[in-house]
Amino acid sequence: MTTLKPLLARNRSWALQRRQRDPDYFEKYLHQQQPHSLWIGCSDSRVPAEVLTGSHPGELFVHRNIANMVDTRDDNFMSVLQYALHYLNVERVVLCGHYGCGGVQAAMALPDSPLAKEESALARRITQLRASIASGIRSCEEEDDTAALNQLVEANVMSQFALLAQSGPVRAVWQSGRELGLYGCVYDLATGHLKILAEQSAEGETP
Repeated sequence: MTTLKPLLARNRSWALQRRQRDPDYFEKYLHQQQPHSLWIGCSDSRVPAEVLTGSHPGELFVHRNIANMVDTRDDNFMSVLQYALHYLNVERVVLCGHYGCGGVQAAMALPDSPLAKEESALARRITQLRASIASGIRSCEEEDDTAALNQLVEANVMSQFALLAQSGPVRAVWQSGRELGLYGCVYDLATGHLKILAEQSAEGETP
């Protein structure tokens, strides 16, 4: 039988350490949050936004899904984007993929995968992902598996980045004259480093 006790114990230890270092640590954002960035990342457990950026509670507003996808038809995604941009007034949006992404790997192998025969939310999302990086998949067919997957991860970041820049909430902020920077990044699991692939700070700019 599984138990939550180990996680609760680590939570209590973490909270105690924070209070010992700064007695007011949890009071700072008790009544409001003022994050400087929206982070759109993959749900992969090896890519925790706050940990890899050294951020504290209150600094990042986070949305994570399979393969860090930008889907303007997804109410969950759009509500996060609208809230971050128009109510929290974040200064930047970071779209972050990562090498070794299982979602991208599944999209690459979809025709021969059991997922291709499923009627499920995951199958639909992977099918959508495959469509968005179809040209990248064709160009990587002759490459080494690892190199091809890395190229597709980067291609996916660029594809999702373009969709983000074209989204209504982002365009509305730029048209209002408020500063907003978009950043497309990839995270390297082997080194722990982030790499910027694209950035844009005004409507009409190209990454």
